[in-house]
Amino acid sequence: MAEWFVGPIMDKIINACSDYLEEQVGWQTGMKKELESLRENIPKIKAVVFAANQAQITDQNPALNKWICQLRDAVDEADDVLDEFEYMKHKEQLTKNMEETEKRTASSSNASFLIESASKIRKVGERALKIDPNLKKLEEVVQKLDKVSAGVSTFLHLLDSAKQEQQEKQRELSEARETGSLPTNALIGRGEAKEFVMQWLRKPSNEPRTSWYRNISLLSVVGHGGMGKTTLLQHVYDEMTEEFDLEMWVCVSNNFDVKKVIADMLESLNKQRPRLDTLHELQNGLRTKIMSKKFLLVLDDIWEEKEENRDMSKWERLLSPLAHGKIGSRILVTTRMDSVARKIANVINQETEKFRLEGLEEDECLQLLNSHAFPRVENPPDHHKKLRAIAGEIVKKLLGSPLAAKVIGGILKGDLDERHWRTVLESNLLGDNSINSILRLSYTVLPNHLQNCFAFCCMFPQDYTFDKDDFVRMWIALGFIQPSQEKTMEDIGGKNFDVLVKRTLFDKVRGHYKMHDLIHESASQFFAQVCIEVVDDERSSLEISETLRYLFVQTSIPDIIKKIGQFKHLHSLFLFYKASNEDISSALIEIFRAARSLRLLYVCAPDLKEIPEEIGNLIHLRYLKIVGFNLTMLPKSVSNLYHLQYIIYDSPGELEPEELYEYDDFLPISLRNFRYRNFLPSDINSLPNLRYMILPKRYSSLIRWIGKLKSSPEQVVSGYKSIEGMKNMNDLCSLEINSLEYVGDVKEARNAKLCEKTALTDLILCWNDNNSRNNDLDENVLDNLRPPKCLRNLRIDRYMGARSAIWMNNVNLISNLEKIELKHCSEWETLPPFGQLPFLKSLKLAWMKKVKWLESKFNGNDTYRAFPLLQVLHIDELDALEDWFEAGVAVEDGCLFPCLIELKLHYCPKLKELPCLPTKLKSLRIEFMEWTTLNFCSNSNPIPLETLEVVLCQNITSLPLADEIARLAALRSLTIRDCPNLISLGRYREVETTHNCHLILNNLSISHQSMLQMEPLRSIASLKELKIEHDYELVSFPNEAEQWFLNVSSSLCELQLLYLGSLQSLPSSLESLSSLQTLSIEYVPMLRELPNLPSSLERLTISRCPDLKERYREDGGSDRPKIAHIPQIDILPR
Repeated sequence: MAEWFVGPIMDKIINACSDYLEEQVGWQTGMKKELESLRENIPKIKAVVFAANQAQITDQNPALNKWICQLRDAVDEADDVLDEFEYMKHKEQLTKNMEETEKRTASSSNASFLIESASKIRKVGERALKIDPNLKKLEEVVQKLDKVSAGVSTFLHLLDSAKQEQQEKQRELSEARETGSLPTNALIGRGEAKEFVMQWLRKPSNEPRTSWYRNISLLSVVGHGGMGKTTLLQHVYDEMTEEFDLEMWVCVSNNFDVKKVIADMLESLNKQRPRLDTLHELQNGLRTKIMSKKFLLVLDDIWEEKEENRDMSKWERLLSPLAHGKIGSRILVTTRMDSVARKIANVINQETEKFRLEGLEEDECLQLLNSHAFPRVENPPDHHKKLRAIAGEIVKKLLGSPLAAKVIGGILKGDLDERHWRTVLESNLLGDNSINSILRLSYTVLPNHLQNCFAFCCMFPQDYTFDKDDFVRMWIALGFIQPSQEKTMEDIGGKNFDVLVKRTLFDKVRGHYKMHDLIHESASQFFAQVCIEVVDDERSSLEISETLRYLFVQTSIPDIIKKIGQFKHLHSLFLFYKASNEDISSALIEIFRAARSLRLLYVCAPDLKEIPEEIGNLIHLRYLKIVGFNLTMLPKSVSNLYHLQYIIYDSPGELEPEELYEYDDFLPISLRNFRYRNFLPSDINSLPNLRYMILPKRYSSLIRWIGKLKSSPEQVVSGYKSIEGMKNMNDLCSLEINSLEYVGDVKEARNAKLCEKTALTDLILCWNDNNSRNNDLDENVLDNLRPPKCLRNLRIDRYMGARSAIWMNNVNLISNLEKIELKHCSEWETLPPFGQLPFLKSLKLAWMKKVKWLESKFNGNDTYRAFPLLQVLHIDELDALEDWFEAGVAVEDGCLFPCLIELKLHYCPKLKELPCLPTKLKSLRIEFMEWTTLNFCSNSNPIPLETLEVVLCQNITSLPLADEIARLAALRSLTIRDCPNLISLGRYREVETTHNCHLILNNLSISHQSMLQMEPLRSIASLKELKIEHDYELVSFPNEAEQWFLNVSSSLCELQLLYLGSLQSLPSSLESLSSLQTLSIEYVPMLRELPNLPSSLERLTISRCPDLKERYREDGGSDRPKIAHIPQIDILPR
């Protein structure tokens, strides 16, 4: 991250200073010389800093490191001064506007003349007297920057040696990373992964394909560095060579050269290097060799090119000869990046198939470490047993990394002294160079603009949840995203974030993102000079580098907060204050007085009631976010923060709108609309750069003040009761309008001019429940709230009209919609032609009791593809829904929901049966439906379903799981709850005999243990998590259940027993569950004791079980010793 500030920022400083000096009259020619000197030095500075960063030589050269730090400080100081100039320009413009207002309102021409004359005299006087309070600052920072920059000559001699060192490092790394096909170690902890890949290699190619690459199938093994991807495929390759005509192993690494890779393939086949020079010769040689042969190709360690189009063409040239192989040919790829897997799949016109390799379980990691620490030692003496106990502590710090286990095991092997092992335990285990060099490759290869964005994210704690949109806003506020004429900064930042996800630096988890533990551990150390995290008093003295720019503090100690002010160049501060009984205002005042370079401030303090007025000192501030419950108002000085772009007040757990208005009913009418009015300063209009504001719904009426802003913020999310005020805000990107029942007439809606807001992509329109609603007015208001054609996401809530808005029936006007959500629109009868929208990906309909069809007759539609890109469909309580389509609407065969992945149906009593399942559906949930069975399509194609949930279906008697088991190979999560009449899961014995198939599940949730005796659950091959809940008749588990638990003893990791009101005993076979790690028991009040529990158990949770609580409580429970071996025990109160 060393060179990020050298290029664009220094150029900006020099150009801005030059422009400023040109405005002066014959001033400071000396400064102009200094600026010229800076211009001459910039190329040298870039070269030195770039070389230092690439070769990573600053640690070995303290003088260079010190100079780079001084350069960064000088650049930041100059940037601050220029920022102040911009601030003063905004201030002067506001003063000028006020003076013009005064002139217009002056009562006489004499008054006007006096005001104008006074202003002219003041300006002339200042120029004559050469009074400019900012010029001295500018002169000082330019001189300092010039002085520091001149020091670059001291380090120019390092360029050649750094280049040589970098080349040497690259050569050593390439040699170290080159892989062969032969395994070098035993495969530990990857049995399931190996079996999956081998089964994939052996499975027949059922899917008919007509593309050029129809004979080839591709599987990508994706995982972070050091996860063991290469080792896994080495073992697979070693066992599978007999099953292919030809085998090739090629290590691609991060220097992807098409001719080299093809030559490596030919060398792998011919056992000698080909003497061919041109790409044409190499391609022909490979094509001839593999012609009509079934081959296995492993492409190991593939990276992504910076230029995506160029990368695609290189892959096309590489893979084209392979199209001539025999059907059944296979390509296996290892990579750290999801984007690589997708790219290669796109080239061969195949859906992306990938296997993600995660970290090892702790016991597997221990086994791997021991295999390297104690080679050839099968029965260790007592001394070794002590060492093995230390090893058990060591692996807890390795985060499941096979690479770390191997490296640390090798370090331990060299010295079997207990003191040495304890020294290793207490050291920074992941700091070993051989581990770090692998992990750092993931982010040191990033281009500068991405490395800057990523480095900022490294100061957050492990397992921190990243919100993509919010972090894009932070990057913009910190200047990481540069403006562009073609795209908004939000779009650019979003693309940057997507690239980091594609490179697997972030993992997507339930709509949010997390950084992998290994990457976080490595990167947070690598970038520690500029960003760091402080939790409680672990760094109580705050002995942190003065180069710090980004700080995350989580503490309950006010003294730590007060020390933050010592970091003068701090650009962002995240402050999580955990104490609930102390006011931190005094500590904040000290920060606001000292840390004046802050661009970003995030304060989470539950009891914070007010922000000190001293926040007005932070004139560089762009982003302000407060998280709390009791904040009563923002200080008046916020109106003076002219650079401010984002204001966010997040009050977790705020009342829903209907609750809020119920509360309003108890207030005097005079207070209902004004009790939150003072939260924003009255002159908030003076913030010319504000792009985004989000406030809790209780402050929704405050947007009327925002409506007066002349600069039109690009994003405002709030509500409004008089919507005409936003008519000139044409740069809005996201808008939520609440309380639309207050709109008095059609003219008011029309004057909001939503259709003219050509940047608007997200729109939410909400009414509130009101018994005296005029439904015709709702229809007319919605007609006149037509959004622009660029809209992507639309939500409408509590609209009481019977028909669609006129603009919604015109596909051309809404053709760019990607997400639609309609809720509580109980009078709406006929939906718009959503099925014809070409880009619609998500449709959610809830509580619309009069809708009969998703798609009705419109303008005599001919046959067409219905919902061509829809991926998510949720239907919740559509009482009148009869079918997907009204009779007479024709859909091409096979073109109904062709891309649907997720389908949820809840209480649609007139929908008689589930229509034919879409061919790509992965998740299906049916709840409160009145069907008697669930019908899958009657064809031979595999059913890609991964998750199936059947809940609260009172009439259902059978599910054809056994009948379809051969086609349900992808099923991993199954829930069947509260279906009291279910008696069959299909005819298993016939199917099992024919196909020899068994279910392999990760999760199973049932409400009756008797289902465990129904096939195919009875013969389940593998299961990781089991939940049994809401069975109030179960007293004890029968013998068949005991045997069932034994059948899954080697795979079951988690067992949850919830709300079993009559259960008196648990299966005795629990003791034999050798893989069980977590046992949860909640509301099983009749259960009085536990059986013997397995030694593998790591966590036991008991809740609302009074007898168990008494028996196993920590302070004197009679049977507490029986569970004392479990590391984590939680016994919760009733």
